[in-house]
Amino acid sequence: MAKWLQSGRRRDMCILLAAAEDGELSGQRLKTRLERRYDTRIEPKSFYGALDALESAGFVAHREDGIADKYSLTEAGERRLRDQFEWIREALDEDG
Repeated sequence: MAKWLQSGRRRDMCILLAAAEDGELSGQRLKTRLERRYDTRIEPKSFYGALDALESAGFVAHREDGIADKYSLTEAGERRLRDQFEWIREALDEDG
């Protein structure tokens, strides 16, 4: 499995992007939703570093929309996220 799955933050960012109403979120909205989930502040450098790593790996795409950057999952990102979901589901079914 790809190294990006070793990071819970990256997985959770992909989950939030997959759940986005329009299929994309601004960087700030994604960061805010992640901070709410974790109930803590995330340093911008750390957050955007994880987002850049996902983009470099081809799992997240971004586009400029005025002054905001919008992010969305690529097909590869969605496929990896679904693979991760299946792995978790199978593990829970086996142990449950």
